[in-house]
Parts: sequence; structure tokens; C-alpha cells
Amino acid sequence: MTLETISTNRSFGGVQGVYAHDSQATGTRMVFSVYVPPHAEGQKLPVLLYLSGLTCTHANVTEKGEFRRACAEAGVIFVAPDTSPRGDEVADDEAYDFGKGAGFYVDATQEPWAAHFRMRTYIEQELPDLLAEHFPVDRTRQGITGHSMGGHGALTIALRNPDRFRSVSAFAPIVSPLNCPWGEKALGGYLGQDRVAWRAYDACALIEDGARLPELLVDQGLGDNFLEGQLKTHLLEEACKASGIPATIRMQEGYDHSYYFISSFMADHVAWHAERLKR
Repeated sequence: MTLETISTNRSFGGVQGVYAHDSQATGTRMVFSVYVPPHAEGQKLPVLLYLSGLTCTHANVTEKGEFRRACAEAGVIFVAPDTSPRGDEVADDEAYDFGKGAGFYVDATQEPWAAHFRMRTYIEQELPDLLAEHFPVDRTRQGITGHSMGGHGALTIALRNPDRFRSVSAFAPIVSPLNCPWGEKALGGYLGQDRVAWRAYDACALIEDGARLPELLVDQGLGDNFLEGQLKTHLLEEACKASGIPATIRMQEGYDHSYYFISSFMADHVAWHAERLKR
């Protein structure tokens, strides 16, 4: 697969790059960022995939996430894809929580979204193959994390692919789209009104249906305006407890939903993933 280099910058001895390619999954040009830490020639490195939230692109965490020092110290590649397909030919919605910037990491089945909104296939299949072809990635050592809508993506992708990810974490994830306005709007619009089909995209439902994780780390701000109405972290706590999934869910006093919150705990998450990816 052909890869276009948009930019590269030296950082903490490694290289922060931004890249683009023509995606077969979405039928559009997709942009993503990759930080490769310093390493020996020929060495394969563990990789941490970060999925962003509503309205974001790869740029939000790349510019505000403060992950590079931690990744350089731990020897972990950090990958940040976009949240949806882009382009004039891609269907959109005027609202911030649907359409471009709000792909919810699903493969849409409803028109006009089905033509391009195939973020599940992009993240689960196409992007990993592209990374393995062009970067020093060890595909046997993969972790996944994300924020908000991206936390939902990280949890559900990991639960559907239990043999692929050694480590899973999230920042303020949408834990049950079946039970919040953001999720009901997105899943109903992209997948139709059969709520049974939604269960593949709901972390709590997947756990209830038998999916498991080896363990889980979640940070959630207690000052987050979306906590009660949209995120509902307690539902994930209850699901993990009922299923026996070891979950460290940290409710952080005074923190909101922003990148000030994410960057405060990013180094913790990188170190947590690195420990598990290097076992």
C-alpha cells in the first residue's frame, strides 16, 4: 500500500510523522500520525493505538497528548488515526456528534453512510496491515486506548478481538452507546433501528454477551460534564465486576473531558501498556 509522508519532526530522539494513503475500506484519503521512538536498526517495537473522540482528527492528540517523552522512554510506537472518512464526496450531518468527525468506529449499513463510514474495518484490518508494511511494528505486541468516542472504540475493538491486544485502556470512554443519547443517535443512524445489531458496538453489552479482557485501565474525570448523561462509567464498573474482569477504574477529582485531563494521565497509560506489551 502506497504511503504519502505529509510531515516528519524529530522529537525525544525519535520521529513524529503524519502520513496519508488511499483507503480501500473507506474509499477516501485517510490521514494518521505515528511516533516512532529511538530504536536499534532492524528492531521491532510494540505499538499503542490511540482512538480519538468526537470532532477530533489525528492532530488533537498528536499536538496536545504529551505522549512522546513517555513513548521514547518506554520504546513504544504511538499511532493516532482519524475519527471518520473525509472529503467532499463523504456524507455529513450538521451536528457535531454525527457524520464527519463522528464515525464511532462502526461499519455503517444505512445509506448514505454505508459507502464510506467503515471505520471498524479500517481500524481492525486495513490500518494494522499498513503499519506493519511501513513501520517497525511488532504485531504480536499491540495495545489500544482512546478517549470518549475513541474510548468506546478501543473497548469494543479489544473485546471483539481478544487475541490481538495485550493491553487495553481508555480515557472517559462512552461505555454503553445503547444507553446514552450520543450512542443512540449514532448507532441508530449508521446501523438502523435493530438494537440487537448495536450490541457489537457496546462494551457493556459485549461483556454481558461473554466477551472478556485480561484487564483494563480507565481514567475518568469527576468534573466531566458528560459523565452522568453520556459516559455512565458506573455501567462499565458493574459489567466488569459481574464478569470478573480485573478493572482499575480511577475517578479523578476535578478533571474535565479535555486534553488537559488526557495529558495529565497519558504517561501513566503509556507506562501501563508498555509493562504489559513487554512481558
